Amino acid sequence: MTIVQRCHLVYPSAGRAVSVMMRKACDVSSATIYEVAARAGVSIKSVSRVLNSEPNVSAALKEKVDAAVAELGYRRNLSARSLAGASSSVIAALVDAALTIEHSRSGRGSDYLSRLQLGALLEVHAVDYHLMIEMVDHASARLRGELTALLSSIRPAGVILTPPNSDHQVVLDVLDEAGVPYARISPSRDPERGISVSMDERQAAADMTRHLIDLGHRRIGFITGPIAYGVSQRRLEGFLDAMHAAGLDAPAHAVATGDFTFDSGAAGLEKLLDARDATTAVFASNDDMALGALKAATARGRRVPDDLSIAGFDDTVSAVFSTPQLTTIRQPVGEMAAAATHRLVPALIRQLPEGEDPQRIVVPHALTIRQSTGPVAFE
Repeated sequence: MTIVQRCHLVYPSAGRAVSVMMRKACDVSSATIYEVAARAGVSIKSVSRVLNSEPNVSAALKEKVDAAVAELGYRRNLSARSLAGASSSVIAALVDAALTIEHSRSGRGSDYLSRLQLGALLEVHAVDYHLMIEMVDHASARLRGELTALLSSIRPAGVILTPPNSDHQVVLDVLDEAGVPYARISPSRDPERGISVSMDERQAAADMTRHLIDLGHRRIGFITGPIAYGVSQRRLEGFLDAMHAAGLDAPAHAVATGDFTFDSGAAGLEKLLDARDATTAVFASNDDMALGALKAATARGRRVPDDLSIAGFDDTVSAVFSTPQLTTIRQPVGEMAAAATHRLVPALIRQLPEGEDPQRIVVPHALTIRQSTGPVAFE
């Protein structure tokens, strides 16, 4: 079996693309489609129909071909399919280059990306498809041409769009023009475009804010994500919803702008603690920023949660291993990636429960309470 993961990074200054291939090779079969057809006792066209998950394939034919494929260890040749002009058996996931690179350089990695990959990989593996992760630089002046060339090169069967690609006009336009199916994770606008897979970001943020209010906190600070991400706005709106519903003020100085990075969380915490009102709780709109805020609070001699409560959003692995463990919202990234993949692969689409909307999927979130939040110590 051969597993190939390809990351495509566009450097705008150089005007070129660099591809990184990570390959784990085991025993790779040299069996051909002709041998599969001979072993199954059917035509090559019949084998192709089964392998491409075409409709109106009988159960008996599928059983014969699947058995031959298993016996011979046959693996489809992606390059040959692309050269033939058909879409490949590849699902491509487009992620934000800038944030992914920052996570890599920081040495902390990206739990979001890891969960996204695993959720999609489990689905594609079941039907002999493949997953590619492509990093997209939205600052590139040649974004349209680069994306067009990428799609022409790999001919994906479908594309998963993570924020901010989910709402990027050029990205959506290029995919529509190319006729490539796509699933948008957490989109904020144009709901009629593509498949939508989301959680209720606004409600989740309101749930966390109410948790802090229930602990007695009245002066709660909030650290936003980058403006390019629609989820950032929805999480801020959820925070404001809960504050206003409780009759509490949320002045401008109670909101700090971050960019989903550890350092911006630390800087945001500094701003909130330096504001004229003493903040007793801070809600960061992702875990990386919450962990940055936790470090900054400790550096300033604030005990968490005795002196200051800190909450995050995502429920990454780091949230469990931090000291104290982080109260956060569990964002079902893996489940959303799996749902997106399930609706891009023909064989998987046919497995959807009857009556389920294949275009609009909402995955539930969960409030995960740990040790970083506690009752207000003073007012």
